[in-house]
Amino acid sequence: MDTKNIQHNQYNGRHKKLNPTTHRYVFRLNDEDNAKFLSLFEQSGMKIKAHFITSVLFSKEIKSVKFDKSVLDFYIKLTELYGQFRAVGVNYNQIVKILYRNFSEKKAAAYLFKLEKQTAQMVAICKEIMVISQQLEQHITEKNTKNGR
Repeated sequence: MDTKNIQHNQYNGRHKKLNPTTHRYVFRLNDEDNAKFLSLFEQSGMKIKAHFITSVLFSKEIKSVKFDKSVLDFYIKLTELYGQFRAVGVNYNQIVKILYRNFSEKKAAAYLFKLEKQTAQMVAICKEIMVISQQLEQHITEKNTKNGR
């Protein structure tokens, strides 16, 4: 049998796209328009300029994301503070175990009383942080509703 005459239905290479983009349009911008275009593109948060242009042309909603540096700094500091609170909690448990193991009941109770005072101060600070966080969240939501987002 002749193997050269048999047609193989094997396909080598990439699979064809269902809806390929074959039409191409080119336009040029001056420096001022290019700066506006790039700023809008950055605000949209998209990664591909072609997708951004098609979304603008076909009136799809464009999201512009703005980061507030002060809010980001607040978030970072709050995260660090949370880590410190966790460390204090671990140390608190270790101190209580050591006090009861190494000291008499009366002396351990005296040290625990001092520790409770410091803990009460930490709770007050925590409540202040929560109030400030709620005020910041309220400020951000008011700002967003005022801007129509």
